[in-house]
Amino acid sequence: MRRTLCARIGLPALLVAALIGGITSAAAQDEPSPATSAGDLRLAGQLKQDLGAASPGAYLDADGGLVVTVTTDAAAEKAEAAGAKAERVQRSAAQLKTAMDTLSAKAAIPGTTWGVNPRTNQVAATYDSTVSKRELARLKKVAAGLDGAVKLSRAPGKLTREVNGGDAIYGGGYRCSAAFNVAKGTARYFLTAGHCTESGATWSATSGGATIGTREGTSFPTNDYGLVKYASTSGTPGTVNLYNGSSQDITGSANAVVGQSLKKSGSTTKVTSGKVEAVNVTANYGGGDIVSGLVRTTACSAGGDSGGAHFAGATALGIHSGSSGCSGTAGTALHQPVKEALSAYGVNVY
Repeated sequence: MRRTLCARIGLPALLVAALIGGITSAAAQDEPSPATSAGDLRLAGQLKQDLGAASPGAYLDADGGLVVTVTTDAAAEKAEAAGAKAERVQRSAAQLKTAMDTLSAKAAIPGTTWGVNPRTNQVAATYDSTVSKRELARLKKVAAGLDGAVKLSRAPGKLTREVNGGDAIYGGGYRCSAAFNVAKGTARYFLTAGHCTESGATWSATSGGATIGTREGTSFPTNDYGLVKYASTSGTPGTVNLYNGSSQDITGSANAVVGQSLKKSGSTTKVTSGKVEAVNVTANYGGGDIVSGLVRTTACSAGGDSGGAHFAGATALGIHSGSSGCSGTAGTALHQPVKEALSAYGVNVY
């Protein structure tokens, strides 16, 4: 998988004009499908909190219905009373965590990812072309010893740390992108990938241009998010660039659910669509750069898309962290859940 930098989202009006030739920020609502409704996301989050260890996870079925996996009758009754479908599964949240911890301890191999897929009640692990035959044999041996709790698959491309061309913001010798505009009181900021803010303290709209913002916070590795404070609060719309002359208003945030539809906006592959495949994903980018708690999707992405926005309708979901490239309209894109970053910095989308 390729960790890339790009996707310009909701920057100030003058900056937007400078970057994309005068495109306005007039909102063009892209209503979420039933599979990505804000109500589903809120219910999934509430049930995760209410059911705790009795639920290994949730996903959306083909009809957009929320399915909550449970290990007890009491949890099933509670989920159904709240309006979700309940599905009894074999492995508990603790068993899946044990499988993930085992992979981390015994098969921490660069070029691999692993995360929970509630739909199959398994840990979905991937490996790229950089994994040697000996390393793959070790990975398969560790997975085989976990009694079917791990499903292995080959990922296209390479999982590498690669700072690569976007056309949005410049800092530390690299080009990156903003993800979502956020606020704390009257102060205005934008979120981007932590591997961007690790590289630079000041950010500009053009290479060598005037400073538009200064790093306020950064977290990488382990997490992959950073916060940049705008030098001016004038004209900072809370929108995502749709690359069709319009933008999507962002009014809330949520954690992604397996099976839901979403979009990714990035300046290389523009706006692409996909579905969520796994949550609580750990990605080993190599060189000691290991990030956990990510979400893996099938959105198409390529070099230059990291730092961009993953969203469903008006709901912010995540900050693009890495990818395994793009084949046609399919790919693998990882995002850092945006709610974690919002909580860490005490900011909110608007």
